[in-house]
Amino acid sequence: MSSNSLTLYLAILGGGVLAAVVAHGAWTARKAAARQPKRATLEPMDGSAHTSGAASHSDLDNIPTQPMDERPGGAGKPSLPPVKRTGPRLDALVDAIATITIDSPMSGDHLLLHVPTTRRAGSKPMLIEGLRTDCGEWEQPQAGVIYSELQAGVLLANRTGGLNEIEYSEFVQKIQAMADALGASPEFPDMLDVVARAKELDAFAGAHDAQLALRLHARGSAWSLGYVTQQASRHGFLPGALPGRLVLPSHEEGAPPILTLHFDAQAAFAEDQEQATLRELVLAFDVPQTAVDQQPFKAWCAAGEALSMSMDAVMADDQGHPFTTAAFAAIEGELGKLYEALAARDLAAGAASTRRLFS
Repeated sequence: MSSNSLTLYLAILGGGVLAAVVAHGAWTARKAAARQPKRATLEPMDGSAHTSGAASHSDLDNIPTQPMDERPGGAGKPSLPPVKRTGPRLDALVDAIATITIDSPMSGDHLLLHVPTTRRAGSKPMLIEGLRTDCGEWEQPQAGVIYSELQAGVLLANRTGGLNEIEYSEFVQKIQAMADALGASPEFPDMLDVVARAKELDAFAGAHDAQLALRLHARGSAWSLGYVTQQASRHGFLPGALPGRLVLPSHEEGAPPILTLHFDAQAAFAEDQEQATLRELVLAFDVPQTAVDQQPFKAWCAAGEALSMSMDAVMADDQGHPFTTAAFAAIEGELGKLYEALAARDLAAGAASTRRLFS
């Protein structure tokens, strides 16, 4: 399902002028390597609470002593950690989920002693969640909290391909070992059903994976890295976590950047940024990873035009064809169709589960 070949470009304008602009995922062409978008490399849960029985003495021994709120007379309620509302969450749309039945409530401290040391099954991330007894919400287990139910899941597909039998077996083995250590009873979905779902989801994702990118070529003399950084910072770009990238941060905490400006990573390691020169930049955004309300397309167009003017650059695709106002308008129309297709599958661009699927 995977190969080193990059993803195919979505033909928008015909004649190949923008054939290298919107990159469709070629998940079906993968054989060995992870699927990646064509451009350079750029991150609802069901469940119901029930009334749980009284904890056993052994379970109570695992419950840590909670600090008490300071109140007159020494009275007060234990102060519990807040619900974890950040980070990935299980979603039946993109995960194969196993239920784990426990006889009585368990502390997060006890659970954390027995969770798998690695939270991956092959190339697919795993998640473990517990249902809090204090508020009836699911979260990844944390110390100081009591849980009445457990569930575990593994991602059905990502940019490495769909979940296969070997990966699913690894997930089952790891969760079964955890359940045995906890004295719990897991119930796993049928392997054939899971793998079939994974293939179907993988095919859908491959047909709707896209990344917009344009190249900025220096018209005259090459730019120094210091000059590029200075010009990009005027338009809101900051140094990225990886060498060779400047990013326009998202307004949402923890979300991927809205835009990424790529350049030769070797320049980033130069001792003197003024001596490191560049003649080309790539401005891109990852469509499924970026929420529509962040207006990534508008930001992409504006940044491309602003940088091309301030740096005396030519905007072009991979074949060297220049971008025009008409080109941007045509791309926007096709992009709207892609957004609609994702939303119709309850995988709106930028949603948490969508980001996991297209990771």
